[in-house]
Amino acid sequence: MIRRMVAAWLALLLLGGTVGCGSAPVAPPPESAAVPVEPSPPVTSDSARLKDALTGGEMSPSAVADLSDRLLADGKALNDQQTMARLELVILKTLKAPDKTHRAVLWRNLGIIHYHQQKYKQAEHDLQSANELNPKNPRTHFYLACLFAHKGRIYEKSGKTRASRQQYKRAAIEIELARKLEPSNPLYKQDLKQIIQQENGK
Repeated sequence: MIRRMVAAWLALLLLGGTVGCGSAPVAPPPESAAVPVEPSPPVTSDSARLKDALTGGEMSPSAVADLSDRLLADGKALNDQQTMARLELVILKTLKAPDKTHRAVLWRNLGIIHYHQQKYKQAEHDLQSANELNPKNPRTHFYLACLFAHKGRIYEKSGKTRASRQQYKRAAIEIELARKLEPSNPLYKQDLKQIIQQENGK
């Protein structure tokens, strides 16, 4: 009797198992019961944003300032002439906008671009414009120091000793201002001679 009950029980279990496996698939829960998953925003590279800004995409002055800061901090982008040319155009376009909030950063970054493009006269104009708007930016002072050291070297090579000394003196003042404003930055701790040697290496 017990054997029959156990056998019947096992038969039911086996029968239930095969019915479950061979039956129609269970329908998924209705969509309303599913937890909605927010689509993540598409990852857009800075170079793609830059290209979009050139082809009519609108960017706020704040976004252009942030984008240019990131690109200029990236050594690879800084040495890419096409990226720098595009960034130059976007900054120039943004500087024409009525919003003046980020002008100091935009002028400074334009000066950095022109400096690396060896357009030194334009770079000096841009960096001085940035400095007038915000005289407390150490990066502006650092690039002014590099610029004056470069000019000093040019005067020195052409035998204009007095003019050369004046430019080196201006460079020393600018690097000292950068150090005072951001004493923890190792870039600004460089000696003026190191900056000149870097210039000679170009």
